[in-house]
Amino acid sequence: MPVPKSIHDDAKKIKLLVCDVDGVLTSGEIYLDNQEGELKAFNVKDGLGINLLMKNDIQVAIITGRNSPVVTRRMNELGIEHYYQGQRDKQAAFDDLLEKTALEKQQVAYVGDDLPDIPLMKQCGLSFAPNDSYRFVLEQVDWVLSANGGKGAVREISDILLASQDKLENIYRGYNS
Repeated sequence: MPVPKSIHDDAKKIKLLVCDVDGVLTSGEIYLDNQEGELKAFNVKDGLGINLLMKNDIQVAIITGRNSPVVTRRMNELGIEHYYQGQRDKQAAFDDLLEKTALEKQQVAYVGDDLPDIPLMKQCGLSFAPNDSYRFVLEQVDWVLSANGGKGAVREISDILLASQDKLENIYRGYNS
């Protein structure tokens, strides 16, 4: 996969991808039932992309504004160690994450879709937004993805980061043998 020149050098440095959930790992729709239950749809391609990142020395973390047992379940299924829920102001979670991982901001990529994500996007080494993100967010990020939120956007980032770090072709070869 050819990586756009405008982000290639920054993508080579990334050691951590931080994702918002609603509008990034999901389409942003939240289904509530009459029994206080909640449903969200997660894309399996995004799950494989997360798995490939983690197998190739790029950590993945979640910072989201809502609390949801569904998110806890999905993060546990994916083996994501660092996930922060109920973060209306995401800065404290981001600072804690940097301390726990001992990474510099330039080693972090962030993907978000709406206004609360912008402050963290501006601090990171690389920022992404799904194609269907809020228009003002699309004007702020380093790269607008071709995929919509919940429709493979994180997988697209996975391919960009792994290709930039010369790891994607080996992954492909592993599946082609």
